[in-house]
This record gives sequence, C-alpha cells and structure tokens, in this order.
Amino acid sequence: MNSPSPSLQLGTWLSIGSPVIAELAAACGYDWVLLDLEHGCESEAALPNQLRALRGSSTRGVVRVGAPYPDLIGRVLDWGARGLMVPHVNTADEAKAIIQAAHYSPRGHRGFSRTVRVYDYGLNPPLPETQEQPLILAQIETLQGVENAEAIAAVEGIDVLFVGPADLGHDLRARGTDLSYESCLQRVAQAAAQHGKQTGILVRQSQDLPAMSELGFQWIAMDSDLALLREGFRRNVQSIRG
Repeated sequence: MNSPSPSLQLGTWLSIGSPVIAELAAACGYDWVLLDLEHGCESEAALPNQLRALRGSSTRGVVRVGAPYPDLIGRVLDWGARGLMVPHVNTADEAKAIIQAAHYSPRGHRGFSRTVRVYDYGLNPPLPETQEQPLILAQIETLQGVENAEAIAAVEGIDVLFVGPADLGHDLRARGTDLSYESCLQRVAQAAAQHGKQTGILVRQSQDLPAMSELGFQWIAMDSDLALLREGFRRNVQSIRG
C-alpha cells in the first residue's frame, strides 16, 4: 500500500461502548475515534467514561448522535466530545440547524454552563478567545444528500462531509437511480473541495485507502471494534474446528 497522505486523519469506529477499547485505540495511536450512538451497543450514559478514557491522549473523540436533537448535541459537547458527527444530513437547512445547536450565542443557541465536564466542572471556564470549536462532520448518506452536497459544504461551521457507505449504497439501490456509487463519491469530494472543506469515509480494508486518498478523502475510519472482534473470534474458532 502507498504511504498515507500527510493530511490523513486515521480513525476507527467504536460501537461496543467500552472505555477499555477507547483507551486501547488511543494508546495505539489513532488520530480520532468515532463513538457511535446511532447504531452502537450502548446508550448515551456510557459516553462520559469513554471520553474519560481518551483524556491525556492526542486522540480526538468524535461522537455520532442518533439524530440532530439540540439537547443531545449540547450534552455530548458538555461531556467533552471534541467532534460531532450527524447522520443523514440532506439539506443546507439541516446543516445550519446542526451548527446552531452546537454553538453558543450569537452563532447558535446551545445552552451554556461553566460546571460541565468539558470545563473541568467549573475549574476551567472557557474564554471566548481560547475556546476550542467542535469539529462538525455531516454525513452524506442519501441521493438527496449527494445532490445537495455543494450547498451543505457551503454552510459555515461544517468541517467535513463524511460519506456513510452502507446507507448511501442502500439508498441508491432502493431508488433505482442510474447514478453510480463511485460518481457519488466524486461529487461529494468535489463539492467539499470547492468550499475548502474536507471529506471522510468508513472503509473496511487497508487496500481501499489509496483509492479514497486519490479522490481526496482525508478523514478515514478503518474498520470497527465490533468487526475486528467478530472476525478474530471467527478465525480462532474456524482454525480449531475447520
């Protein structure tokens, strides 16, 4: 495989909800991990301990919410998520609503508290000039999202257009469109580049990385904790039982 691009942000999907796995992923050197509330095995109550497991590391904790509920977005950020991924972003108006939920006044309407975990429970209240802004990844997972990719990328505050391969592939098949999956990837990458934004995608094998890098995808999530564990279990059982 070719050497990774210097701009590559390598991550992985964490669906099990274990702080031990989150800590191990950080110790192994991932740039970021995705803590999944949409399809993951744990509820939002499991998030704080996973985020605590990342503390002191350089690994960015990105949380995927199940839906763009403002109260959930606010809690996730209060708990210390350094990034937010939102599924099924189909229009620019939806993207704008996400930005408003993730930011304080005057840019948005996120509720403010000095005593939440992200501010060390009041020990380190934020200063406007030093406050880290959350990274916002909008998932493009439908034909409608692809068609509106340029408008979504143009929204100030959206940092990454992140393709959801399973959902996008399913939507294209269900609609019977002539537009190929590959052309959708190109369209999303071009829309992001036109507005100075980045693109991301989940891949399952390292040999998929060069093609994605060639298209300009920088935020790459490779495999998931659940899939790696499943395949390890299957491999061991099959090696003994044939």
